[in-house]
Amino acid sequence: MRGEMSQGSAVSESWQRAFAWIEAELGGKVVHAERQPRWRPAWFIDLERDTGRLPLYFRGDRGEAEAGVYSLERELRVLKFLEAHEIPVPHVYGFCPSPRGIVMERCPGRADLATAESDAVREAVLDDYVAILARMHRIDAAALAPLGFAPPADARELALSDFPVWERTYRKRKLRPEPVLEFLVQWVRRNVPENRRRASLICSDSGQFLYEGERVTAVIDLELATLGDPLADLAGMVSRDLSEPLGDLSRAFRRYEELSGEPLDRDAIDFHTVRFCAITPLAVAHLVAAPPPGLDLAQYLGWYSVWLRAPLEVIAKRLGVALDPVENPGPSLTRHSTAHDALRELLTPSASPSDPERADSYSSYERDVAARVAEYLRRAERFGPALEARDLDEAAALLGSRPPTWGDADAALEQAVLASGPERDAEWVRLFHRRLQRLEILLAPVMRELEGAAIQHID
Repeated sequence: MRGEMSQGSAVSESWQRAFAWIEAELGGKVVHAERQPRWRPAWFIDLERDTGRLPLYFRGDRGEAEAGVYSLERELRVLKFLEAHEIPVPHVYGFCPSPRGIVMERCPGRADLATAESDAVREAVLDDYVAILARMHRIDAAALAPLGFAPPADARELALSDFPVWERTYRKRKLRPEPVLEFLVQWVRRNVPENRRRASLICSDSGQFLYEGERVTAVIDLELATLGDPLADLAGMVSRDLSEPLGDLSRAFRRYEELSGEPLDRDAIDFHTVRFCAITPLAVAHLVAAPPPGLDLAQYLGWYSVWLRAPLEVIAKRLGVALDPVENPGPSLTRHSTAHDALRELLTPSASPSDPERADSYSSYERDVAARVAEYLRRAERFGPALEARDLDEAAALLGSRPPTWGDADAALEQAVLASGPERDAEWVRLFHRRLQRLEILLAPVMRELEGAAIQHID
């Protein structure tokens, strides 16, 4: 287990109810439980039974305010389907009704290929993963009918896959102008490849797996699995590589090409990279616009910015557009700067008072969430005004007049984007890429795994 926390008074009544359900359904006694320190509710659990200790993973529901559009029950059906077709996924033991969650096998191994012992191990694991993808993509699409996945009507529907679902959800939740996101949506709808025909079950959010030695032990996080173009899973790996470096994807994709027996369509992979990257900001735009209580805001802002910027880099390469780095203007202190410093110090873990209740990893995670927001606000106070002024100056060059505020600028830019055609794509890519670089200057100390993230262009 990744560290342990004994059940006790610190565990809420709802989670005690979940543990009792597991004991009743699977037979045995929950002897240890550790809440995974992340944004979605999940637990590592040990169940003691007559036959020995059973390691479990409880994958909880995101909740209504979160960024998902698919149900846990859907993911459960996908897991069972793939296990029946001999794809290595965690075995499902059951579905807890309250609190809602999939109770599944906790498989051996670890995630994150960046921690592999050597380049040789990394390449071997990645080769094993693309071989699993190739096997999964060969499953007869007709067998997916019990999952409720309808076959696409034509090449356009195949290429877009579930993009319309995410776009509809985004528009329903939209709270403010989103000029960069509207540009990406418009680009996706204008650049659909019309030459693709074969549909298969795809992970969508691919590149997520556990490994041990040189082999994949389990494909995980299949929440977004759907019916689509197999090449979309290669694009999903390009997206995943931004936060969890996977190694040389060009080499891995050539291996996939050998195993699948089909030549790779680089333009289609680029399209799917832009399409899939855009799904993240489509899902979280309303959350960063109006963060609900408890949201890991710095993490979500990082996702929002990186997965808006990265597809712009793909489009820029296709257009032959050079992207310019932006300058950090340096800090400008105000009379309030010391208050921001004090808040950050109060919230950093080293400054927190020591008591046993704060010793578990999830409490540390909650404190870290607050500390990251405090650091972001500290930088926004020092650097924000100068960066925003440069955004407004650049917007003026394209709009013809300088908007008085960032909100006015976003509204005017969104209207200009919606009224424009492909002839202005290069202008928008350059402008929006610079704006997002400036946002990441503010986020720099709290970007964590996204620090320096850049799209891996496929040869």
